[in-house]
Amino acid sequence: IDRENAPWVKDLAELDDLWRKRVKDEVLRLKIAGKEPKAIQELLTKRYNNQLARLKQTRGEDVFQAYINAFAMSYDPHTTYLSPDNAENFDINMSLSLEGIGAVLQSDNEHVKVVRLVPAGPAEKSKQVSPADKVIGVAQGSKEMVDVIGWRLDEVVKLIRGPKGSTVRLEVIPASNAPNDQTSKVVSIIREAVKLEEQAAKKSILNLKHDNRDYKLGVIEIPAFYLDFKAFRAGDPNYKSTTRDVKRLLTELEKEKVDGVVIDLRNNGGGSLQEATELTGLFIDQGPTVLVRNSDGRVDVLADENTGIYYKGPLALLVNRLSASASEIFAGAMQDYHRALILGGQTFGKGTVQTIQPLNHGELKLTLAKFYRVSGQSTQHQGVIPDILYPDIMDNKEIGESALPEALPWDSIKPAIKPELDPIKPFLAELQSRFENRTAQNAEFTFARERLQLAQKLMKETTVSLNETKRRAQQTDIEGQQLAIENSRRKAKGETLLNKLKEEDEDALPVDEKTKPEDDAYLAESGRILLDYLGLNTRLAKQ
Repeated sequence: IDRENAPWVKDLAELDDLWRKRVKDEVLRLKIAGKEPKAIQELLTKRYNNQLARLKQTRGEDVFQAYINAFAMSYDPHTTYLSPDNAENFDINMSLSLEGIGAVLQSDNEHVKVVRLVPAGPAEKSKQVSPADKVIGVAQGSKEMVDVIGWRLDEVVKLIRGPKGSTVRLEVIPASNAPNDQTSKVVSIIREAVKLEEQAAKKSILNLKHDNRDYKLGVIEIPAFYLDFKAFRAGDPNYKSTTRDVKRLLTELEKEKVDGVVIDLRNNGGGSLQEATELTGLFIDQGPTVLVRNSDGRVDVLADENTGIYYKGPLALLVNRLSASASEIFAGAMQDYHRALILGGQTFGKGTVQTIQPLNHGELKLTLAKFYRVSGQSTQHQGVIPDILYPDIMDNKEIGESALPEALPWDSIKPAIKPELDPIKPFLAELQSRFENRTAQNAEFTFARERLQLAQKLMKETTVSLNETKRRAQQTDIEGQQLAIENSRRKAKGETLLNKLKEEDEDALPVDEKTKPEDDAYLAESGRILLDYLGLNTRLAKQ
């Protein structure tokens, strides 16, 4: 099933045999997923006819774009040629008033895969679509589902996009399925404009009992680095921006007498570079925030020019693999200035800057510079490594800059600041030890570790049996392992155990789960680590 390193077939007979096995494999997958033989025959015939039809629809424009992109992307994954159609799509995606479902898609062999969800977009709010899900069908409102396996990405995107307020139904294969499990679900999403306000920073209070004392921590969730450029340039005094919102939230939290603040940057894909710089300025006195090295070797230094620190209290930043670009600049600066504890997962690793160069036919998206932290280290490829690493919930080899072909390497340049004494480093070993002791028995952390281990084990299987009995036994075994992992989590949390997976009603409308910050295991643990650090620091000061 993974033919990347398999030898090319020798002749037509061997090719026909390979296709016989491929078709047999597809039939088996659908049969085990519960489809009837006649329905399987109809679906596969339709699917392959679709693929042939797409091939026959290839235009000169497509060939030119494929050739130029193969050339452009040999430099780095973000240098691409955009045909006039794709340039238009790019402009729509960059706009804040995109009307659709708020998901970034890409081709994945004959499937269309969800790469990421736009924060506060319709797809994310539905809680039914996740990164790496595969879209296999699209329907307008209550109309018939159109099978899109083998379709061109731009055509699938055109089907999914539509006027605000209209409904689109997607048939998706969840990424949480085992590699051979083709069971799908139908998701209903109402298209809408992704509003700036819904991506705004939000605050909450995290109440924790720690060392026999009650603590109150402020949590600020930043889904994106936004700035209303139009209002900003027009001189509107009430323009929306991340820094202005966070400043206001910090004032409110300080009035509530919080013991410290946790900034949640999970799944923050970046945004305005200006905002990453200005936000850094709220937590440091003055100085460089990020370095940008151009292709000619010239280094521009972006800095916080304002003296004074807006918030001086204890600070922790929570990041994950989907924290990218501007998030990494902010997290890197906070780590280099030793201003905050960085917790969570290794970040995405996108440390390059792109610009759009208009051509007489289409556009060229060109990588022209690289970001560097004030310590001189690049965020490219490596991302930001947290002070305390949480167990991965997704495979870092499959997601992130390092998973992209021809990604530029990590490197470093001359630092912009002199290294100061790190007040956090002396406590890291003790913080790590306490973290490990606490999370060893934590249901959510154990669940994340076990689920990822199973997924990685299944990913290593490069062959599958074409014997139905063996295949069904294998599927039953995988589902049994997945059920055992889910039930051990439920048991530890005192929840009802499941008899089988996917017991919930997939057609039911999503319920907006307003969970308390304390119920988010990763957020609560971040609060505890910050309180551990506070306690150790206070004890040292008293000695």
